[in-house]
Amino acid sequence: MNGSGPVTLSVMALLFTLAAQADIYYPPLSGHVVDRAKLLAADERYQLTELIQQYESDNSNQLVVAILPELHGITIEEYAHQLARHWKLGHKGKHNGVLFLVAPRERKVCIEVGDGLESTLTKALAANIIQTKVLPMFQSGDFAGGINVGVQSIIAATKNEYVTAPLETKKDRRMTILLGLLLILIMLQLFGTSILSSPIHGPGYKRGRFGGYYGSGGFGSGYPSQRSGDRFSGGDGGFGGGGASGGW
Repeated sequence: MNGSGPVTLSVMALLFTLAAQADIYYPPLSGHVVDRAKLLAADERYQLTELIQQYESDNSNQLVVAILPELHGITIEEYAHQLARHWKLGHKGKHNGVLFLVAPRERKVCIEVGDGLESTLTKALAANIIQTKVLPMFQSGDFAGGINVGVQSIIAATKNEYVTAPLETKKDRRMTILLGLLLILIMLQLFGTSILSSPIHGPGYKRGRFGGYYGSGGFGSGYPSQRSGDRFSGGDGGFGGGGASGGW
């Protein structure tokens, strides 16, 4: 009887975990791009699908992009891991699946890597892709471009062709901010001097518009040819927690 306490607690904890996971909704695997959040335009989604289909056709690695409206109250790392296992991404015996998960509501992104690809798409490379390629575009509002470059970087990494970009440190960010403030002060000084010395200064200035580009990640133009509707299923890939995540 004395040893039954810890066992009972362990069983209860397991049952609670299973019950909590049972309430999590996993969308059906409807294609290489599952955009449940309606974040991408139709042509962007089709072109991205075409790229991933060609990639899988070339080397059998199974890459899926999932854009979901919510994570049901759990971390993106746990959700990505469970979703990849639920969809059984990757082919049997190869464990060569990759899930690129984007959660716009939580402002999170995760790359979940199958066991068979962890030696090429390492945690360090996945983190570098997220931090230096994906998040800068997401922060500027260019979600299509960020997803685009993320997919292309994942493909390059699995082919040993990805070139690691240097990560910006806190010291680098502080220096960038200080230089930016200094430049603003200099411009204000020059601008103020110019106005004071000008005999005529009226409302003849127009402010230009600028913003992030959308959907211009290098897929080409036009719609891809119709294939099989991109209906496919996962295989039997294994996921042991490889990959990385980040937020913007």
